[in-house]
Amino acid sequence: NCTDQKIANTLQAILQTAKTLNPTFLTTATGVTVKTALTFPNEWGLGTSSTLIHNIATWAAVNPFELLELSFGGSGYDIACAKYHKPITFQRNGSTPIIQELAFTPSFKDHLFFVYLNQKQDSKEGISLYKKLQINKKESIQQVNNITSKMIVTKTLFEFELLVEEHESLISSLIGMPTVKEKLFNDYQGCVKSLGAWGGDFVLVTGSLASVKNYFIPKGYATIVSYDEMIRD
Repeated sequence: NCTDQKIANTLQAILQTAKTLNPTFLTTATGVTVKTALTFPNEWGLGTSSTLIHNIATWAAVNPFELLELSFGGSGYDIACAKYHKPITFQRNGSTPIIQELAFTPSFKDHLFFVYLNQKQDSKEGISLYKKLQINKKESIQQVNNITSKMIVTKTLFEFELLVEEHESLISSLIGMPTVKEKLFNDYQGCVKSLGAWGGDFVLVTGSLASVKNYFIPKGYATIVSYDEMIRD
């Protein structure tokens, strides 16, 4: 039962797609009850859709990336995050992406915070925007890869901040939209990085706990999560 028809239709479509991929899925069931529970507020946008896809794919014994491609669409990186319990790098490769676990415990993590923007971004809209881009994606992907490789091994907050600014500037120029810092927090002294679909859900910010709280809370952004709270060790 579902009182939200849009949610019900989406869930039905995912289950039907899973059954298309595995015709034996639910063939012996006359009725099932499934309960799910989130450990964070639904509106935070921390992977509700991707976790659902991953869990249904596991239940149906199908490839989660195929299920994603035939339902929501998208790169699939969030599907991989739902499966792995360590930091990863992710590279699209059809239904068999290249995923590599890595160690990322920066010495400056006490200066990294996640701030909720009080709005949930529609992932489908972000995907649609990206697909419409008329750009040299191969060259741009290589640039992002280079930034990522440096971020993984950086030892200082200063270098990390430079890489964040480079990444934000690159994406901004590609999609023709201002960075979230330019749009909302232009006078903030630290760095601000979009996460997920451009401009929604959480942003990653750098600074001391005091500087982050003193800046963002008066502006109405009271949900501030430390790196250790957000990231599973």
